[in-house]
Order: sequence, then structure tokens, then C-alpha cells
Amino acid sequence: MTVLDVSELQEILVSAFPGTEVPLVEEVDGDTVIVAQPVTDRHGRPGGTISGPTMMMLADTAAWMAILAQIGPVLLAVTTSLHIDFLRKPDITDLVERATVLKLGQRLAVVDVSIHSRGRDEMVAKAQVTYSIPSAGT
Repeated sequence: MTVLDVSELQEILVSAFPGTEVPLVEEVDGDTVIVAQPVTDRHGRPGGTISGPTMMMLADTAAWMAILAQIGPVLLAVTTSLHIDFLRKPDITDLVERATVLKLGQRLAVVDVSIHSRGRDEMVAKAQVTYSIPSAGT
């Protein structure tokens, strides 16, 4: 059951990171959230590809959105672990992340994130992200 919808998640991103270009929340469906990042030259790196730090930031952001969609605006939920495998060179186009909550406990959440170049079926990266959820009194 989702608690927050697309517009509420987007509002959280915009308010949490004022003055920066934030990814776009495109869809919330049960335990899965789809987030997209418009890619510009500043996301690139030599060799005509998208930088690893950009893809890691997107995996982390998509995981955060998937968790908040389930638990509400608990902004102090923080990353405790992020493992990413870079599978192939992404196209220089928007990246789309599909984040699915695998486990949502009282204190920890584990999210699987697949990253794709827009319009492509094959993954360019795969991440598993674990978040710590603060207790209700925090």
C-alpha cells in the first residue's frame, strides 16, 4: 500500500534539495517507484558515457522515493549501504530507475534498483540500497 503519490514525492525532492535539478518521479505502483533523470552534458564523462556518481545518486534517490512512498515523509531515513554493478555503457539520454522495495522492516528497508537508458530494455546498472528508518520519536 502506498502512502505518498507521484506529486507528493516530487514535492519532497524539490523541497529537500532546493535550487538543484532533481530527478522526476514518474510513477508509483505498489512497492515500486519509477524515477527519471534528464541527462545533460554535466552528467557525462570522457568516453561518451554517463558518470558512475550520477548513476549512484539516481539509485539512492529512487530507493529513497520508493521507501517514502511506503512510509510517508520520513525525511531522516538515510542510506546505510549502497552496492552497484555497472553492467554496460549507458546511452547519452535520460536514465530511468525502477526501485522496488524488497523488505520494509521497522528500522531497515532494502530496495532493488534497476537503471536503464530511456527506450532500452537492457539494464545499464543494478543496485541494492539499504536505508535506516528512524524510530517514530526521532
